[in-house]
Amino acid sequence: MRPADLALLRVPGVPTVTPDGRMAVVEVGRPDVDGDAYRSRLWAVPTDGSAPARPLTSGPCDTAPAFSPDGRWLAYLGADPGGHPQLHLLPTAGGAPRQLTDAPLGVGTPVWAPDSRRLAWTARVPVAGREGTGAGPPRLVTTLQYRLEGVGFPAERPSCVFVLDLPADGDDEGMPPPRPRQVTDGPADDTDVTWSPDGAELAFVSARHPRADRDLVRDVYAVPAAGGRLRRVTEGRAECSRPAYGPSGATIWLTARTDLGPDGVDVVGRGATLCAVPATGGPLQPVLDPVDTDRGDETPATVLAAGSAYLGVQRRGGVELLRVPLDGGPPEALVDGPFTVRGIAAGRGVVVATVQHDRSAGELIAITPGRRRLLTGFGRALGATGRLHRARERTVPAADGSPVHGWVTVPDRPGPHPVVLVLAGGPDRRNGWALSVDTQTLVSAGYAVVRCDPRGSPGYGEAHGRAVRGAWGERDGADVLAFLDAALADPELDADRVGVMGESSGGTLAGLLLARTARFAAAVVEGALTDPVGFAGSSDVGWWFVDQHLGTDPAALAAQSVLAGAGSISTPTLVVHGEDDRRCPVEQGTRLYAALKRRGVPAELLLFPGEGHALSRSGRPRHRLARTEHLLRWWARWLSTSRTPAAEPAELPAGDDPAVPAGEDLGEPLAVRSTRLA
Repeated sequence: MRPADLALLRVPGVPTVTPDGRMAVVEVGRPDVDGDAYRSRLWAVPTDGSAPARPLTSGPCDTAPAFSPDGRWLAYLGADPGGHPQLHLLPTAGGAPRQLTDAPLGVGTPVWAPDSRRLAWTARVPVAGREGTGAGPPRLVTTLQYRLEGVGFPAERPSCVFVLDLPADGDDEGMPPPRPRQVTDGPADDTDVTWSPDGAELAFVSARHPRADRDLVRDVYAVPAAGGRLRRVTEGRAECSRPAYGPSGATIWLTARTDLGPDGVDVVGRGATLCAVPATGGPLQPVLDPVDTDRGDETPATVLAAGSAYLGVQRRGGVELLRVPLDGGPPEALVDGPFTVRGIAAGRGVVVATVQHDRSAGELIAITPGRRRLLTGFGRALGATGRLHRARERTVPAADGSPVHGWVTVPDRPGPHPVVLVLAGGPDRRNGWALSVDTQTLVSAGYAVVRCDPRGSPGYGEAHGRAVRGAWGERDGADVLAFLDAALADPELDADRVGVMGESSGGTLAGLLLARTARFAAAVVEGALTDPVGFAGSSDVGWWFVDQHLGTDPAALAAQSVLAGAGSISTPTLVVHGEDDRRCPVEQGTRLYAALKRRGVPAELLLFPGEGHALSRSGRPRHRLARTEHLLRWWARWLSTSRTPAAEPAELPAGDDPAVPAGEDLGEPLAVRSTRLA
C-alpha cells in the first residue's frame, strides 16, 4: 500500500435492514484527498446476494441510515461540506429525500418509534452567548469534567433528547418541515435514546446523580415521549450505554461496565457486557460474565431480534459476533476467528454485519441459518492494487511464561527485512484483525511489521487488562520485547535493523522502552502521554485517568514518565502530535521533543494544525497523507532499505480550496527540526 492509496479506502459503517430482511442499507465513507474532506453516501444491498450493491444517495456526507418499522421510510443524516448533519427522510417506494431539521449544531443518529410516525435523537444545544469559538465572556470553571475531545466545552452545548412528529401522508406538500420538540434539558449530556414498545416512553443514558462530576457512572433514565418528569431506571455503580426495551417492554437490555468501585472510576480492564434491568427500575443483571466479555462493535444500539440480542465481543485481536438468547440459553458465535465485526443489524430471518479483517476495511455479510454470504466488494479497488499483505499470527511466551499474542507481516520479496515494532494505543485499543494503513504502507515500502497485544490489551479477559495497572512499561514492555525477540529469530527479519513506533499509550510505551534500551535504530512517538503529572491537569480525562491507570505514588509515576526518563534516551526520535489534541495535549509531545533536542539527540517534531487525538484515523485526508509520507521519510533516513523510497512530504496546493470554509484553513503540518518553533 502506498500513501496515495489512501484515496482508495472505502469504509462501510453500521448497516440497517428492512423489517422483512430483504434489503440492507449502509453508509460507505472515503477520504477525498483532493478535496481534503470525507465523503460518504448510502448503498442499497440485497441480503440474498441477488444483485450487487448500488448507490442510493449521492452524498456528499450521508450517514446513519435507519429503516422505519413499517419499511416505508429511510431516515438518515445528511450534511453539506463543512456543515452539520441534519435529518433527512427518503420514501422507500421512490421519491426525493426531504430535509427535516436545521439544527445549529446538527443532530444525532435517528431512532424510529414503533408507530413509524415519530423519530427521536439526541443533539447538542448551544448555550446563548457561546455559539462561536472566538471572543466571548470568560469561562468560570467549577467542575472537573469541563472539556471533551472533539466537543470542546460540553456545558456550553449539552446533548438533549428531541422528538419529531412526522406529518400525515400527503399533508406536508408545500409545508415547512415539522418542528422537533426538546424533551430533556439541563447541563448533563443525554445520549443513546430508545423507544418503549408502546411508544409512550423514551429511555436514554445520562449522568444526573449528585457525584456525576467526580465519577464515570452513567445511568439509564426514562421520560414520557411527550415530555415530562424523568425517572432513574438504574441505580448502581455502572457505566451504562445502548439501552433497548425488550419486546414486552418489561425489561431493558443494555451494555454496561457493571462495577466501577466505590468512587465510580475503576474502569481499568473492566469489560462492558450485556445486562438486563427491569424497565420499572432495579439492579443490573449481567447476562454475560464481565470478567471475560468486553463489547467491541460500533453499533449505536443493542440489537434485539427473534428473541435474541446481537453484539460484538472483543476476542484475541478481533471482534466476534454473538447471538445471545434472551431466555437465558447459551450464546452462539455467528462470526469468530480473524475478523472484526464493526456494525450489526437484523431483519426477519437475517442478520447483516459489517466485517473487517487485516486486508479489508469492511464488507457486508448476511447470516441466515446455516449460511454466511458475502454481499459487497467495497474494497475491490484497493485489493486490486496487489499491495495488501497478510499477517502471520503467533503466540509466544513472555519471560514469566505468560502467552503473548501477536502478528508479523512481511514484504513479498526476499529478506532479511528491516523491522518496525508497532505498538497500539488506547490503552484499550487492540492490534489485529482490521486493516491497518500504517502496517500495509510500511510493509509495501520494504519493512517487516511486528505487532502484538501485551498485557493491558482488551479481548483477553479482565486479569490481562488490569495486569499493568500502576506499572506501565513493565509487564507490557517485557511482553512486546519477548514477542519481538521471537519474531527476530525468523531469518526473513533483520535483527540488526529494528525501529519502534507507537501512538497514544503505544507512544508512551515506546518512549518508556527508549529510556531502557538503545537497541532501536529510530523511533516514532505519536500523540503520547509523556508526563503523568502535567497530564492530570491538562487532558480532558486527566482528572481520573492518571490515578486509575498509573497510580498516585510519586516514585511510581516517575517510573512511568517518559519525560522523567528522557535523559537516558539516545535513539533518534520523531515526535508527532495534533495541535488541538485534548486527550494527550500537545505539550506532552513538545516537551519530549525539547528534552531530546537540548541534549543533542537527533529529533524532529511534526505538528498538525487543527488535528485532535485521532489524527491517524480520522484526521483531514491531506494531513493523513502527509503524515504517512513523513513516516516513510523518517524510516528511510534511519532504517534504510534499498527498496524504500525516501519520500518527502507532498507539496500541498496553495490558494483557495472549495472544501475548506473561508477562514477555517488549518494549514499544513509543521515539521520542526530545531529548537526554534517560529
